[in-house]
Amino acid sequence: MHHDGAALRDLVDADGHLYVFAYGSLIWRPGFSHAVAHPALLRGFHRRFCLWSHRYRGTPERPGLVLGLDRGGACRGLAFGVRAAEAAAVLAYLDDRELPDGAEQVYHRRMLPLRLLDTGRMVRAVAYVANRGCRLYCGRLSPERAAAAIAQGHGQMGANREYLLNTLRHLRAMGVRDAGLDRIAALLPDSGRAELSTNVGAD
Repeated sequence: MHHDGAALRDLVDADGHLYVFAYGSLIWRPGFSHAVAHPALLRGFHRRFCLWSHRYRGTPERPGLVLGLDRGGACRGLAFGVRAAEAAAVLAYLDDRELPDGAEQVYHRRMLPLRLLDTGRMVRAVAYVANRGCRLYCGRLSPERAAAAIAQGHGQMGANREYLLNTLRHLRAMGVRDAGLDRIAALLPDSGRAELSTNVGAD
């Protein structure tokens, strides 16, 4: 996706950074360099396994699940600040990762207001929100059904189980508890809870 200079200027905050909101795998595998990272709170959306994955974490025959931002509630994550000079390259990378050409568009790129929790500042940040109109959107699955899909999902980026457990580990390291994800992890065969406790330590 091409970004002209004027469009990019609209995305860069007054402090000279493009902010990117990370709520899932971007937390632990951003794939781009950033100048700053802040704990952040986004209101109006929550983190949910609401998108089937036929490529990265599953196959069409055995779909996995990936996280999206879905309407309602609030979500804690990280806001990565990218210097303005690198904004175009980072946006191109993110669009290629989240909105690949020829693939079903499962996300909409939005600019959303969020609060940096360590400074209290409000900034606008790029966020990839679940596309409720795509056929891979699955809405609110029961924790049991989500756990069953995640347990058997495996795609180009590896095991669906590791995607869930890595996300939970990093959220816990940030002091964030996500009850919905915890519930799914506890339902995994050979419960993910044991793996989490050995990697994170008691809390």
